[in-house]
Amino acid sequence: MRLNQYISSSGFCSRRQAERYITAEKVLVNGEIAPHVCFIEDNDEVEVDGHTIKHTAQEIYIMLNKPSGIICTASPYIADNIIDFVSYPERIFPVGRLDKETEGLILLTNVGGVVNELMSEENNHTKEYIVVVDKKITDTFIVNLSSGVDIYNPRKKSYTRTNPCPVIQLDDYTFRMTLSQGLNRQIRRMCRNFQYTVTHLQRVRIKHIQLGSLERGQWRYLTKEEIAGLNR
Repeated sequence: MRLNQYISSSGFCSRRQAERYITAEKVLVNGEIAPHVCFIEDNDEVEVDGHTIKHTAQEIYIMLNKPSGIICTASPYIADNIIDFVSYPERIFPVGRLDKETEGLILLTNVGGVVNELMSEENNHTKEYIVVVDKKITDTFIVNLSSGVDIYNPRKKSYTRTNPCPVIQLDDYTFRMTLSQGLNRQIRRMCRNFQYTVTHLQRVRIKHIQLGSLERGQWRYLTKEEIAGLNR
């Protein structure tokens, strides 16, 4: 396995960041600075910036009902990070992210390919949310949300039009929303565009995987059927 792939599949960092570590000569293989073209064998010892990297052959797939306050990062230097919260004995990393304030379904794995598959916008995988806002919902608000909203993208310094999406009102303050995009704080920013503030946000589905009755703060392994569906 190529060195950058070995590092990224361990969950330590992305493949691109692994390349940066290699370029900076912060990667050791069997105690020596690693060259860019390097293939790792079973008995090789790899260190990145002083951290020993252990590659796990067994594929791990976990779903967590993330509570508010937990940050979706694998960095051990950030307080309240999701890795410390789950406290899994082997190296895993989150697939995508939920805002610190947002609750609900998030996947964790040690399989790098799952990240690319689920996070690629070209694949149009749907994610479903339950949203509570601070004032009564109107029919116009529902129509406007579902039709697409122009929200400002500070990185591109331009506006992005969100894709049309299903929005179903559940009660005076609550609606169900299904997205195929993953823009930063998308739902909160869409609602703010119409002078609504999100007071509670929970993701309840990713693709075919449902949060179901999993309690807040708890995690479980994906079933064989759920794992198989990730690769379709």
